[in-house]
Amino acid sequence: MSSRISDEFLRAIPKSDLHVHLDGSLRLKTLIELSRGAKVKLPSRSEEGLRKLVFKDAYKNLPEYLHGFMYTCAVLREPENLERVSRELVEDNAAEGVRYLEVRFAPQLSVTPSQGVREIVRAVDKGLAAGAAAHNRSRAVRSGEDVPLRYGIIVCGMRRFKKGMSSYFADILRLMENAPKDEVYAAASLELARAAVELKEEGLPVVGFDLAGEEAGYPPADHHAAYQHAHNHFLGKTVHAGEAYGPESIWQAITQCHANRIGHGTFLFAHEMIRDGRVADRRRYVESLANYLAAQRIGIEVCVTSNLQTIPSLKSIADHPVRRMIDRGLSVSLCTDNRLVSNTTVTRELSLVCKHASLTPQELKRVVIAGFKGAFFAGPFSDKRRFVQSVAARYARLEAEAGVGL
Repeated sequence: MSSRISDEFLRAIPKSDLHVHLDGSLRLKTLIELSRGAKVKLPSRSEEGLRKLVFKDAYKNLPEYLHGFMYTCAVLREPENLERVSRELVEDNAAEGVRYLEVRFAPQLSVTPSQGVREIVRAVDKGLAAGAAAHNRSRAVRSGEDVPLRYGIIVCGMRRFKKGMSSYFADILRLMENAPKDEVYAAASLELARAAVELKEEGLPVVGFDLAGEEAGYPPADHHAAYQHAHNHFLGKTVHAGEAYGPESIWQAITQCHANRIGHGTFLFAHEMIRDGRVADRRRYVESLANYLAAQRIGIEVCVTSNLQTIPSLKSIADHPVRRMIDRGLSVSLCTDNRLVSNTTVTRELSLVCKHASLTPQELKRVVIAGFKGAFFAGPFSDKRRFVQSVAARYARLEAEAGVGL
């Protein structure tokens, strides 16, 4: 990291997080409290114990990383719990200088006999709105010294699911028990996309549709109908792609799902992972894909800590493609993925990449501003443009005060 880029500066500048999962970003203290009311048995009742047993700094493999979600999802079934966790997530982000937040989650995981997808999304929005309003009432925002905090909601379809994951998934598996599994998964995604559009048209800040879950063997093209519906109704589209599968997954997300952004994209340059026998020159394919992403400004939501924790081949940030992405001119934003599970913050992600990928002050600024420019944003483009301009102006003031970029 440049000696002029301090962690204090990174905490102060306005930041965004375009890829943060609600159920992976609870406060540990809150998880413990909510588990009592939800009658969820935790392996430990102390924060220290949970850090040691479940939510670690390093994981052996992806299943160990995902283990903690069985506890977080279990406490996110009541509207008041969803509302509280959402409000606290905004508070935690606001405290570290995040001024734009797109929170993603799979509402079908929280469905119960007494509440459906729409009620769940409304509860999350209520919590996010309360957290944002608290920040936006501050003296610094009202005086123009700081910028307001804006947020959006991204709903996640699931590449695959089992009946034990929620009553919704149990019901759809029962109703479609004779259908091929890929058709069942696709039907659930389409129903979620329809709900997302309805909520957006109600005026809720539902800004995007995502596809999460096991990537290898469950291609994004299976969910084409859901993405087409989202596309037809002007929702932003992002897809978890290139995280556990190769460049073909990314290209399919773009061509079959109209992706405006790619979640992770970690194996973008892994030409050796291409499986399509029709691709004669794999290196050229990867070069063409990277050039297309850069030229079309299709954003890459990079989650460095999460990738290091879940991809065994990545031993350090030196092995991560983030430096190569930046060098190739891609629209890169740095994100947390899961603040609790990965034990990270946006400030920490920026600090790690600045230090270990040797970002210059100019590159840091481009990455930070790219996060705001790549936002799906709820509201007119003219409002977004003014918001980005206010962010850039505040960044410039802080940059001048800190002597960064001189």
